Order: sequence, then C-alpha cells, then structure tokens
Amino acid sequence: MTSRPAHAPGQPCKPFEVDDLYRHLAITELQGSPIGEQVAAVVRSVDRENNAYQFKLWRFALNGTAPEQMTFGPGNDQSPCWSPDGSQLAFVSNRNGPGEIHVLEMDTGEARAIGQLPGAPSGLRWTPDGLSLIAAVATPVNPDLRGARSSNPPAPRAADAPEVAWRLPYKSDGIGYLLAREIHLCKVEVGSGAVTQLTDGAFDVLAHDVSPDGQRIAYVRTREGRFAHEAEIWAGPATGTGTANHQCLVNTHAHVMWPVWSPSGRYLAFTGSVLAGDAEMRLWLFDTTTGNARQLGEVEVAIPASVHWMGDDEGIVFVLAHRGRHHIARMTLDGQLHMLLERDQQLGAFGWTGQHFAMAVHHPSQPSELFTCSTDQCRDTWRKVSDLNPWWKERTAIRAEAMTFEVPADAQGATTQIEGWLMRAEGATGCAPLLNDIHGGPAAYAQLDFDSAVYWQVLCSQGWAVLALNAVGSASFGHEFSHRLEGHWGARDMPQHLAAITALQAQGVCDKRLAICGKSYGGYLAAWAIGHTTVFRAAVVMAPVGNIETHYGTSDGGYYADPFYMATAPRFDREKARKLSPLQYIEKATTPTLFMQGKDDERCPKCQSEELFVSFMCASESPAELVLYPNEGHGFLGQGAPACRADAARRLIEWVSRHTLAAAHAHAGAHAPGPRQKETAADETV
Repeated sequence: MTSRPAHAPGQPCKPFEVDDLYRHLAITELQGSPIGEQVAAVVRSVDRENNAYQFKLWRFALNGTAPEQMTFGPGNDQSPCWSPDGSQLAFVSNRNGPGEIHVLEMDTGEARAIGQLPGAPSGLRWTPDGLSLIAAVATPVNPDLRGARSSNPPAPRAADAPEVAWRLPYKSDGIGYLLAREIHLCKVEVGSGAVTQLTDGAFDVLAHDVSPDGQRIAYVRTREGRFAHEAEIWAGPATGTGTANHQCLVNTHAHVMWPVWSPSGRYLAFTGSVLAGDAEMRLWLFDTTTGNARQLGEVEVAIPASVHWMGDDEGIVFVLAHRGRHHIARMTLDGQLHMLLERDQQLGAFGWTGQHFAMAVHHPSQPSELFTCSTDQCRDTWRKVSDLNPWWKERTAIRAEAMTFEVPADAQGATTQIEGWLMRAEGATGCAPLLNDIHGGPAAYAQLDFDSAVYWQVLCSQGWAVLALNAVGSASFGHEFSHRLEGHWGARDMPQHLAAITALQAQGVCDKRLAICGKSYGGYLAAWAIGHTTVFRAAVVMAPVGNIETHYGTSDGGYYADPFYMATAPRFDREKARKLSPLQYIEKATTPTLFMQGKDDERCPKCQSEELFVSFMCASESPAELVLYPNEGHGFLGQGAPACRADAARRLIEWVSRHTLAAAHAHAGAHAPGPRQKETAADETV
C-alpha cells in the first residue's frame, strides 16, 4: 500500500501526537443492505469530556454519494441488522438505560424500542418473513443453584454478593464473574414486542443463525458440566421454549464460532479449531444430510463475521488471514481457494451487499476509512468511500515497509525466513533509534490499526523506526510455522528478533539505540529478552505472562491454553512452565523497565506484572516502575478508556525516549553481563 501525501501543497505538516487518538473516528461494524448498494456502519468517536466512547449508526452509499449519520443523541447504538426487504434497520441501544432492541424505519427515520428483555441483547438476526428478531440475551440466574433450574426468578444481586465458582471458566476478561447470568436465545416479535425464550439450560449461546425457511436456528453453545470453555453447534426449532427438540450437530471441536446457513439450508459453514487453546480459526462445513463436518482447505479466517454464502450454495466468501495481511477470498465446497482481493492491509470490519464488498481498512499510513470494490472485479474497482479523519492529511506521512529477514530456525544452525513491518516517517534516511514492538498471542500477528499503537506514529514523527515482526509462532503463516513455538517460548522466537535487528543495523536503518516493548505474549517476550540480553536500552512490559505457573491458575483461560502452548496438553507440566517463565530470569535483568497493566485484567492478571516488578526491583538497581490502571482489563492499551490509552502511550514514549536516547549505554544494574556471544546486535547476552 502506498502512502498518501502528508499535507496539502504549501502547508506545513505536523508530527503525530498522542492526543490524536481523541480525534480518530473508527468504523467498528458493517452490515450490507439487501437493497440500494449501501451499508450500515457503526462509527466510534471519543467523548473526551466524559472519558468514554460514542457509537452511532451511519449509512454509506457505495456509489460514493454523501454518507448519512442515522442516529444521534445520548447512548450508544451498535449491532445493526437490516430487515430482509431493507425497509427497517434493527440495532441495540442503551439510550434508555441497559441495552434494548430498537427498530429504525428507513422511510421515516424514526426508531422505536421493542420487547422487554431480561438483559442486554446481542447478535440480532431477522427471521426471513421480517416479522421477528432472534437475539442472544444475557439472562440473570442464581449462581448458588449451580446450573439447576428454578421457577423463581433470581433476586437482584448486591455488588458485594459472594461469587461462587462451580465450573470453569468462572470469569472472563472485560466481563468479570460469569456465573450469575446465562446467555439464551429470545424471539422478539417486531410488531407486538412479545418475547419468547427459545433456549434454556446451564450454558451460554455464543452465536446463532436462522435457516433460510425460518424454521430452524443453528447456534453455538458452551458445553454443560465442569468445563465450559469448549463449545458445540446445536440446532432447534424457531418456536417454543427449552431444548427438548434441539439436536447437537457438531461436538468434535473445542472452539466453534459463527454458524451460517447455506441458501438451500443443506449446509452450515462455521469457523473453529479442534484443540482447546488453538487460536487458528479454520473454515469448516457441516452437511445436514450426512451429519458430517469437514474442513475446507488450509485457511485461517481473520474475521468470523465475514463468512457469507455466495449464490445457491456455490461457495463461501470470507476475510482470509495470510502472512499478516487480510485478503478477501472465496472457497468452493470442494476446497478450492480463489483470491478476490490481496493488498498489504488489515481489515477492522467487513460487509457485503451481494454486489459490493465494504471494509474498514487498517494500515499505519492511513486512518480507519471505508473502502469498497465490486464482487466480480475487486482489483479494478477498489476505492475509498469515507473521509472520517481529514486531520490525518496534516500529519507526518508514515511509510510501512514489508520486509523479509533470514533468521535462525533452531539452535543447530538452520535458518528460515520471517516477515515483518518496518515503520518510519516518509523520506527518513540514516540510522534511527529503533523500537522492537512484539505482538501478542503468540498465535496472532502484528496488528496495524492506529488505535492499538498510536505511539508508532508519534515515535516515527520524532525520528524513530518501529519494527513489528511476525516471528515463529505467529498465526497466518501456516500451521507448522505457528505450532513450532509450542513448548519453546522465548528460545525460538527471541533469536529471530535479534537477528532481524542485526540485519537492520547492517543496512544502516538503526544503530545501538534499541528499545523493546510488547503486550500480552509480547509482554512475555519483552520480559524474557531483558533476562537474557542487555542489548536493549529500555523495555516496556505490558500485561505480560510473567510466571506461567501462576498464569495457569489465575488467567480466565490459562487452565487450557497454557498446557496447549507448553506442548504438554492435557497435562500441565509445572517444571516446564517454570523453566519457560521470564520470572526465573528477571533477576539477571539490568535494562530500565516500565511495567504497565490493567488492574482488572483477567487474561494476564496483575500478579503477572507484580511478580516481575518486585523481583526486578529487589535484584537490580536499574530504573523500574509499575503502572496499574484501575477498572481496566487486558485491552487497556487499545480498547481502554481514552484517558488510559493516552496515559499509557505517553508513558511508553517518554520511557523509551529517556533511556534509549542517552549518549552512553549504561545500565545501573547490580549484575554484570555474562559471557558475550559473537558481536552482533544481540552482542550483550546475560
């Protein structure tokens, strides 16, 4: 992707600043209309005064005519869903308090609330006749009943009520305690507002779809019993209450998402993985006539909600994750993959009208905007539809270059190639200080959206280079590449990062002014790095896995994800977990290190940062700080409250700048480096 001019001719450009995150508008959801070649979009803006976000519905015509904001006023409006004839748009709004279903009449522009639901709805789906909506609704239950049914409604829970845990998981990041509610399907009649609960039991419905004839609903539900992290696909009639006439269709997978009926009703397409902890979402097909599910090709689905059927069971359109990029692809039922659009970019949201694709594009050189192309000529009809962020044109232009590096494949001297992104200001030359930013996962890839890493643009505006690698273990580069890291955290990927930095030094891109940062698994590897090398002058460790042994029992998903990533599943090997934990080596670290963490993080709980910070402080004289953000979870850096995101970005920029740009590389640690390896960028190994 080529970058655009930074500013209008004759006008001076401005460097990016952290406060730009308050200006950035982002498209978070897209729904294609059945008529008029238009999409409904959820546009997120920042309410700086109230330290919050606003979500409003917009309509974009894909022929390029002016967009229209459809909802205003208080509250947030999300989850748009067009009626079958395109005359109405259903959505979820909290304008009157807790989330309610609203229906917007397109001819009058008037919206009205429908139904009295027991909790917040999500996942709206119209029935084919346009008379009803099916929604997943959070339904209060009494956790002391441990899943048993009662004819009495649960009493309102006090904020300090005991939280009993009787199954796993009992908590989730961003939600907290899970067992005081169940998520069930409800049918809401649009005309009368009458509500019928369609499912009941000690499980949660995670996704659903209505069959083309309107008679059946396919849905994903968690398994009942002791462990509820795995899910199954069920189907039942679109009327009635309970699951007496419901049937389990797929129970062979640990993770399943987003079932979508084919036009004929014979097939269900869905995404999922067989093993618990495996984050690679594959494309699968269930045949209702045979009762069998089979995998379609060797592809990874980037956005589960992007799965759509083409024609009469002709094939499936979806957003493909490939080598750290998002492409639009079509898969036929015999497993043949056809690439429709390939670009150096990622997508934040995807919609389809049947004639046009619509997508919110992410790339470091541009803000989030809406692009479209025709279904049959994607490459030739690609164009931008929105201009939500005109201020971006006044900022320093950023160039993001895809690069390939020759790096160690193992400890025996074999080599392999990996890819990554190098970001610099457009036209920058000469040696620059370098920030090595490590992505989470590890079965993920470098995310290119502005909101998650505003500090990239700010640092590049200040003369830095930023390296975002997809080292071994990253998703979207094939099954073998991703799974090679299992049981070898740190040992196989850190040498690849150091080798890539050495290559950039040899090219004159950077010098010894090096900093490292990362969040989640990236925080793990940043903490691992400072315990094994002194090459970095500054480190920022965010929401890390610091001690795998305690992460196993305190994380919302550690009890099944950690054995998978340690390659010991289903057993958890504590000795191996300790050996691969940064905590075991942090006392050797001398790199000035900033630790940052959401205080309410349930994915990598705050004890992970606290253990590392306390051990570092007690063993070293090097500068170190710990910052905890109250009321913030694992996503504090990209999805946290605006003030939290701004504070974290400022602290990161200040920390790496202060310690990396010093004239001499002088750690204040109490430990001297151990024997050096050969003189490279990784020449200072503890």
